[in-house]
Amino acid sequence: MPDAAHIDRRGWLSLLAKAPDAEFLPLFDALGTLPDFDWLRAPEVGSVMVQGRMGATGAPFNLGEMTVTRCSLQLPGGQVGHGYVQGRSKPAAKAVALVDALMQTDAAARLRADILAPLMAGAAGRAETRARKAAATKVEFFTMARGED
Repeated sequence: MPDAAHIDRRGWLSLLAKAPDAEFLPLFDALGTLPDFDWLRAPEVGSVMVQGRMGATGAPFNLGEMTVTRCSLQLPGGQVGHGYVQGRSKPAAKAVALVDALMQTDAAARLRADILAPLMAGAAGRAETRARKAAATKVEFFTMARGED
């Protein structure tokens, strides 16, 4: 995963959408005063069909539905931000949309340092913990030669 200074829009939207609310919202609230904006689509809760694949390579199948919240907004400068998050958190969707829009302004460097970098560090820590737990369950199979040849 690239560092926060080199993450593109797709990357930061993915990072923000997957970030736990308990981690992301305090970082967002610490930004202080935010600019005015107009809603293009107010936060709304819905569901999406999630697909899976057997072994990550097989034919896709419908796994089930997942609840999501989405919204879109526009800053006075014309920048449009979109927010999609898992679950029913309208404040989180609004925060993601605002960060997305602000990342297209001069505030991008500050947001990279104050929000994206800590979220990337948290995601890396969770991935490392998950990998460590998976490695602990790894089974090594080997064959011993009996020497009867």
